[in-house]
Amino acid sequence: MVPLVAGKQGMNGVTVLTVDDAITPATSDYLQRGFLQAAERNARLLVIQLNTPGGLDLAMRDIIRAIIASPMPVAVYVTPPGARAASAGTYILYAAHVAAMAPATNLGAATPVQIGTAPDFEPFDEGRDKNTKKNKQEEIENKRDKAREKDKGDAMTRKLVNDAVAYIRSLAELRGRNAAWAEEAVREGASLSAEEALRRGVIDLIAMDLNQLLQALNGREVKVQGLTRKLTTANASVEFIEADWRSRLLGVITNPTIAYLLLLLGAYGLFFELMSPGYVLPGVIGAICLLLALYAFQLLPVNYAGLALIAVGIGFMVAELFASGFGALGIGGVIAFVIGSVILFDPDISGYAPSLPLIAGVALLSAGFFMGVLAKALKVRRRPVVSGAEEMVGSIGQAAEDFAGSGWVRAHGEAWHAFSIAALKRGQKVRVTRIEGLTLIVEPLQEDH
Repeated sequence: MVPLVAGKQGMNGVTVLTVDDAITPATSDYLQRGFLQAAERNARLLVIQLNTPGGLDLAMRDIIRAIIASPMPVAVYVTPPGARAASAGTYILYAAHVAAMAPATNLGAATPVQIGTAPDFEPFDEGRDKNTKKNKQEEIENKRDKAREKDKGDAMTRKLVNDAVAYIRSLAELRGRNAAWAEEAVREGASLSAEEALRRGVIDLIAMDLNQLLQALNGREVKVQGLTRKLTTANASVEFIEADWRSRLLGVITNPTIAYLLLLLGAYGLFFELMSPGYVLPGVIGAICLLLALYAFQLLPVNYAGLALIAVGIGFMVAELFASGFGALGIGGVIAFVIGSVILFDPDISGYAPSLPLIAGVALLSAGFFMGVLAKALKVRRRPVVSGAEEMVGSIGQAAEDFAGSGWVRAHGEAWHAFSIAALKRGQKVRVTRIEGLTLIVEPLQEDH
């Protein structure tokens, strides 16, 4: 986390940062740098305009630590109308010195999601007829039972939920907000509209736009690091800080789809370089893409079993080109590649899974490429030999001189030492019957008249 120190010079106005996507390491980097710039400018208030479906726990906690350590008041404002502060956004809203929302916005659904858990499959009953009313009723009752016992998950899930509840309650108590509803948002995934959130003491105010927010905050007292501060925002100058190139680059490569494509480009770039040494460019691009992908993966919630399956799948498909696996390695590689791609990211975390059409497209292209290579290899294997000594047998040549016994002939544009029992004349056509060392055994070609 970037350390924050209050500045002594600067605009002394309001600094505005904007988050309009999932909470990622790039978001955390952008906000923390924004906090540092606001502190250097001695800003009287920092406003985070928030619209997010949620995001990563580690990035969220880094942002919250920056808010709590901020030497200036921080207002989190859910805007524009229609925006939301779901999941991780709810925690960030609770951590702010001032929590505000625009009309027609919502917050909540803050239940944590465990990375890498297996789905809860129902046991298969061969005698079960899903079309009967009895079984339909049983399914309804089973769903109700599961709803009543949703807090009775496995030990890891309970730990995650209890930790999240304790965390958001501590934030609620720190800012004097509704802790009971905060726990409800975590345990039951509850959500609230802006109007209901204001009525239940979850947020401090509702504002139509930024100007109205600053007018409403003027004269308001907040506690910053234990000290009471009075906000003077009525006529304050406003500065918007956009993400710099570093944060934008981080945002691009930590996009799960981009990270996934970088991994594939890296693997295939190195593969083509190994297949055709000396081209250099595929190897350079592959190495850069692979390093960027690995950097992104160490910041993202990656299932390493999925990453291993992708690596194994690509390895099998490459091995198919060098080994006579008759398609077994290639097919197995495609299957491993698809399974690894699907489980690489947890789809339950909003915005953290590459699209299935992309996975299907890459898998089909890979399968088509390697099956095409395999088909070509089989076709070449069935084709008669077209080079080497074996190819000379049966070929047609010409006597280069008159001779009987040893002499010279021309075949395939080359001069060969030859032996013929029959006498040959210069320019006469001959057929090669066999090869002994570097000598062609030939006979006169009997031409049809």
